Amino acid sequence: MKIQISDKGENYNADLSKPLDISIPLREGLENVNCFYAPAMSTSPVVSGGFIGSTAKGGPLNFLNVTFNPHGNGTHTECVGHIAKEKYTINQCLKKFWFLAELISIYPTQTQTNGDRIITKEQIEAAIQHKNTEALIIRTHPNDVLKLKANYSGVNPPYLEADAISYLVNLGINHLLVDLPSVDREEDGGALASHKAFWDYPDNTKADRTITELVYLPNSIKDGKYVLNLQIASFEIDVSPSKPVLYEIF
Repeated sequence: MKIQISDKGENYNADLSKPLDISIPLREGLENVNCFYAPAMSTSPVVSGGFIGSTAKGGPLNFLNVTFNPHGNGTHTECVGHIAKEKYTINQCLKKFWFLAELISIYPTQTQTNGDRIITKEQIEAAIQHKNTEALIIRTHPNDVLKLKANYSGVNPPYLEADAISYLVNLGINHLLVDLPSVDREEDGGALASHKAFWDYPDNTKADRTITELVYLPNSIKDGKYVLNLQIASFEIDVSPSKPVLYEIF
């Protein structure tokens, strides 16, 4: 199925039969991406009287309880409720699901002060080619399939400096997707400078903006402009596991 999209006076074509799924699947056990010391995803069958919700254990069907942490176990999309004292939920904040997006690739730079690997405003400014999109996807290098099962806990992975986030906000980016565990430093004393800059919290909160973390983009997906479909479950909490899907523009 092919569609034509009009945005800001320009027309774009995309083929919906050729999706590029950039989410990381949720799996049980340790062979899955993990961060911030979250427990691994697990499942257990419902047991009630003589009933057991597992065909592997002799039950008539599978009827499983699932335990996971959206922020720590895989691709997820979060709203300002992640940092706000007020009640915001991802189901209420994200009301549109189709966007024009640009994918850029960046090698985080190492700082001389503390050795942190960061993404700077200057790097983003040099990489962006299309400044009229509503969503930005950042792929970091080096990039390989180990990102599908990396344990980021305690390793201080790369993050975005707050000035880089402010630059994106000024460009009109409302939906930011990264292949990192967080846009902020793993341990920053609760400053959360990049999260706060993106949502302009608490001074002028922009509740319609979202951050999606722990995406994975194989190198076969080239930098450029795409149509993005950002799918979530209808969770009335600050975050949902998500399934961002890209479509090439032609």
